[in-house]
Amino acid sequence: MSHVVVVGAGLGGLRTVEFLRAEGFSDRITLVGDEAHEPYDRPPLSKQILAGTWPEERAILHRGELADLTVSLHLGRSAISLDDGVVELDDGARLRYDTLVVATGVRPRRLPGQPDHPELHVLHTLEDCRALRGSMSRARSLLVVGAGFIGAEVAATARMAGLEVTMLEALPVPFGRVLGEQMGQLCARLQTDNGVTVRCGTRLDGFLLNGDGGIAAQLADGTVLRADCGVVGVGTVVDAGWLAGLGVPTAGGLLCDATGLVEGTGNVYGVGDIAAWRHPTFGDRPRIEHWTSATEQAAVVAQRIAGAEITRLADAVPYFWSDQYGLTLQLIGRCDLATSVEVLHDPGAIKGTVAGYFSDGALVAVLAFHAPRLLNRYRRLVAAGASEPEVRSAAAELASR
Repeated sequence: MSHVVVVGAGLGGLRTVEFLRAEGFSDRITLVGDEAHEPYDRPPLSKQILAGTWPEERAILHRGELADLTVSLHLGRSAISLDDGVVELDDGARLRYDTLVVATGVRPRRLPGQPDHPELHVLHTLEDCRALRGSMSRARSLLVVGAGFIGAEVAATARMAGLEVTMLEALPVPFGRVLGEQMGQLCARLQTDNGVTVRCGTRLDGFLLNGDGGIAAQLADGTVLRADCGVVGVGTVVDAGWLAGLGVPTAGGLLCDATGLVEGTGNVYGVGDIAAWRHPTFGDRPRIEHWTSATEQAAVVAQRIAGAEITRLADAVPYFWSDQYGLTLQLIGRCDLATSVEVLHDPGAIKGTVAGYFSDGALVAVLAFHAPRLLNRYRRLVAAGASEPEVRSAAAELASR
């Protein structure tokens, strides 16, 4: 009987286990997770759970008993090393595997010199969310460092709870490198229209000890900003030191083929944020940190391990969403490949704005601000790499309806 060890009990790891059983895989499976909780969904941490509108139990991913999956669980345990087909855990347990699935995700990036302070937070785990929610419940003001999606969603949650919010961003506009200047400005406007003070092109020199119990941040121009609490959301880093025994590169994530097999190995797979899969269309290896990508990758890996037919490739058209102020921002495709951006629908307001991203005249991504009907019409065009004239024609037709 073969043994599959899945390290990482988040979305990607749990879905791999579920899909393996759904494919009829009846051999032994072990699931390892460094948090003691049952596997849970992370997106609500910056929204519903942080706001207190959902009980924590609502974020649990498996709708049933984990025992029903006939899986050996090692929750609250971390993998610390790997050698000769054995994963060693921090409690001394040694798990010999025939197949290994690495789904350990990433960890929040910390700023140089970022202090450990009870009112200064990152947001990645349920414990992080509990701590931030506790600070926000006592606060009147919040400082958000980083205007990425975590920062933007926390800012929205805080504003809707009545806190004064200041957001710092080092780039000239939020998401400038990813969404481009025009759409980045629209993201900034979504925040400012809802009362957030957004300061872009701002360098943070460091944090100061604040005698009143809050936090204080010193900017490069000498300005000192004070707030009752703060959150740092400046991206993520791969933490794969325990995988050194594989003898493959891990600094930028696990380099995988188009079905998740880690290249240079014959029995190790990568799923989720830590995995850089070869894209089925473009041939590069992006690390796509999206919820739907982890689910799609888990399905493919499970089919390959179970010896089943692979029915679809993962990440052909990646999908991402973010909820802010009652609006849903949706992105399909690879805007990181774009060389130009064109607004396809401009209703004169943020809601309903749709932008197309093109690479050498081919549509590679579409961003929509709360326009799901329009976005769904463009999905096929993104998958087909439609030309700019084809996209403009489709936009005109959709606008006339």
